[in-house]
Amino acid sequence: MRRWSLAGQMLVLHLLVVAVTVSGGALLALVQAHDLLTEEAGSTATAVAVSVAAAPDVLAALDTADPSARLQPFAEEVRRRTGVDFVTIMRPDGTRYTHPNRAEIGHPFLGHIDRALAGETFTETYTGTLGPSKRAVTPVMAGGRVRALVSAGITIDRISARARDQFAWGALVGALALAVGAVGTWLVTVRLRRQTHGLGPVELGRIHEHHDAVLHAVREGLLLVGRDGTLTLCNDAARQLLGLPPDAEGRHMAGLGLSEVLADPEERVHLVGERVLAVNSAVSRLGTVVTVRDHTELQSLAGQLDAERGFADSLRASAHEAANRLHTVITLVELGRTEQAVALGTAGLRAAQELTDRVVGAVREPVLAALLLGKSAEAAERGVELLISQDSELDDLGLDPGDLVTIVGNLIDNAIDAAGRVEVHLAGDADGVVIRVADDGPGLRDPGAFAKGWTTKGDGHGLGLALVGQAVRRLGGTIDVAGSTFTVRLPVPDPGTVRPVPDPGPGKRAPDPGTTERAPAPGRVR
Repeated sequence: MRRWSLAGQMLVLHLLVVAVTVSGGALLALVQAHDLLTEEAGSTATAVAVSVAAAPDVLAALDTADPSARLQPFAEEVRRRTGVDFVTIMRPDGTRYTHPNRAEIGHPFLGHIDRALAGETFTETYTGTLGPSKRAVTPVMAGGRVRALVSAGITIDRISARARDQFAWGALVGALALAVGAVGTWLVTVRLRRQTHGLGPVELGRIHEHHDAVLHAVREGLLLVGRDGTLTLCNDAARQLLGLPPDAEGRHMAGLGLSEVLADPEERVHLVGERVLAVNSAVSRLGTVVTVRDHTELQSLAGQLDAERGFADSLRASAHEAANRLHTVITLVELGRTEQAVALGTAGLRAAQELTDRVVGAVREPVLAALLLGKSAEAAERGVELLISQDSELDDLGLDPGDLVTIVGNLIDNAIDAAGRVEVHLAGDADGVVIRVADDGPGLRDPGAFAKGWTTKGDGHGLGLALVGQAVRRLGGTIDVAGSTFTVRLPVPDPGTVRPVPDPGPGKRAPDPGTTERAPAPGRVR
């Protein structure tokens, strides 16, 4: 058996509420109308009785031999004119002088007269010869004494008949209200059914549970931004990757420092703290859906791959040059010019060995030395002169080789792209490490060059200097730029200091505490 949909349940509930409300209101109105009509009947009876008691004709008739002969027509005339059901004039002992039914004249009055005999006018509900009625009793005073009593009243049946007439109109209004409420409830139910796709509370609850489970289980960060730029939803991964506060939902993206996330619908790379994040946004009818993926590890692997490709290109160039020299040497030998062949063969070896000896002798950090040798070969292939300053000397002082490769490699790549001559100076002691890369290019004038996306090539995807800035900040150093000279100063860590390893991100395994964190290796700089 299919459960009722939420819309169907709401329809029945609203109809019941409207029906109960209208019925209760109608019943209450009926009771109040009856009470008001009864109170009005008492006021009318009192006014009629007091007026009759004060009439001079009543006192004059009381002094005649047959008061009923004059009082009966008078009382009936008053009754017809005022609309009451009876006007009874009686002796102080209750014997009637008048009555709508002449047969009751001379019989005792049915009701209480004690308070009237004491000079008081009062009302009561009492059952007389005409049935239950709301009546008033008042004395006729003359010379300070009670000469007679007057009673006027309206029957309860007449009061109820008037109440039923008013109830009929009230019931009509109530029926109209019920119809309007039913139609309005039906319209709301149709809209609700369309919005809930006819699903019942159980199905909606299950969908919410699945949505909540999936939202918080995915490794990718997910944000939903409203059309006005307000963050309406974010999952746990997004909070962790972007460093969002607990009260982020409901705040504007500009207030969270994430305005640039919505700047481009295409995928963009953002540097947030220690992480390299790939951000993609898509516009939907609910707003903008933003996904965030942690590319720190991927960027590191890509950088290492690019570095290995650079080394391979350097080896290829060296092998190509060596093959040319070898062919030339062989040809010289075949021509009998052995002395020239020996001189040519040893010249290349001597230059390569001198470069290797100078670099390895000046830089005792093996990874950095290998980088400089590879960059020297790459620069030579591109027709750029790369020099290591004569006073360069750098020992292995405990700095992360990955960060050093990121800083030096990207600075040299930028210099090679911009100039024809590049000079590298490396120096370090117990006070710190100084890395200086200078070229004969036009220099850097943009203060925002170390921000993500800066580039001189116009494609908006520059990461080299941004990664340099990230690595320098991570090591607690500084960068100074003077024209085309970049100077990086890094403090030397205390012996035994363990660098903190950043959180690898949602769903990733943290590295072993004994391992050293590696920054993304230098890639082709833009």
